[in-house]
Amino acid sequence: MRLPDIPSTHDPLLASELAQAIDNKTKPLGSLGALETLARQIGLIQQTTKVALHKPAILVFAADHGVVAEGVSAYPQSVTWQMVENFLSRGAAINVFARQNGCALQIIDAGVNHDFGKRAALMDCKVARGTANFAQQPAMSWAECAAALAHGMRIVGNLEGNVIGFGEMGIGNTTAAAALMHKLTGVPVADCVGAGTGLSPEGVLHKQSVIEAAVALHGEMSEPLDILATFGGFEIAMIVGAMLKAAERRMVLLIDGFIVSSALLVAARMQPAILDYCVFSHCSDEAGHARMLEHFNASPLLNLGLRLGEGTGCALALPLLHAAVNFLGEMATFQSARVSGQSA
Repeated sequence: MRLPDIPSTHDPLLASELAQAIDNKTKPLGSLGALETLARQIGLIQQTTKVALHKPAILVFAADHGVVAEGVSAYPQSVTWQMVENFLSRGAAINVFARQNGCALQIIDAGVNHDFGKRAALMDCKVARGTANFAQQPAMSWAECAAALAHGMRIVGNLEGNVIGFGEMGIGNTTAAAALMHKLTGVPVADCVGAGTGLSPEGVLHKQSVIEAAVALHGEMSEPLDILATFGGFEIAMIVGAMLKAAERRMVLLIDGFIVSSALLVAARMQPAILDYCVFSHCSDEAGHARMLEHFNASPLLNLGLRLGEGTGCALALPLLHAAVNFLGEMATFQSARVSGQSA
């Protein structure tokens, strides 16, 4: 399987042109703050000063995790498929926020332990009915991991827009994400785990011990795809493939919270330049996400105390992308304002 090769967006000449275009707007230098940084980044991604966003989409990948058998979640595994039904009924938070902001929403069954049948609104990419319990064996075989990556790349390859957000749903996936974070960053497990779906302090300590035992069981490994296959989930692996393909297509990647960021850890280990294409929508309230953002040297657009997942942070940050693009394209320059004033 060929994985995308992602070029850096580094372009000193274009960066200078973008800086000049931004600084010449009718405002004090730097007064639009993070929106100016965002406009420059989008310009470098799109390789132009005439930036535009079209057909933004959020992909929500759902899957189950065998490690739930270890008692690492406050909710049973059946909540995963029940939440997918909620997405399909358009009753979840991500449905509301995506609809509010004119963003297409696609729900993908990456590996839910449930038979949904044929559903017009659900993309069936089920690799298996959930991963294996990584506390006892690798979560995925190499073939399963490769299949998930390929599905993610294919889905994004068929999109028409140039902005993509990533969401997820899967009971137990904060445990998988914390294990990935520990293995890929070296941050102690205790600083990676959090309450997830609402664990008590004792439950968090249990989750920590499950991950630490699993890490010891599987031994040393350094290759990102080995780590992904051992500790990840089908939805996380599919997001990795989707991210890599989106960056290859020079799309703007909207990164959601803790789970999606764990997928980015894998993708960035393979293709470091992918970070040039990433806009970090928010800082999740899930323990560990702030440390992930530090690892990426990222400044999130929002800090609302969210820890829902589903891509909700992406949907809420999307208006800020539009604001950055619109001020660069529509705001008057000092030169045009003077010309207009003289004409009057």
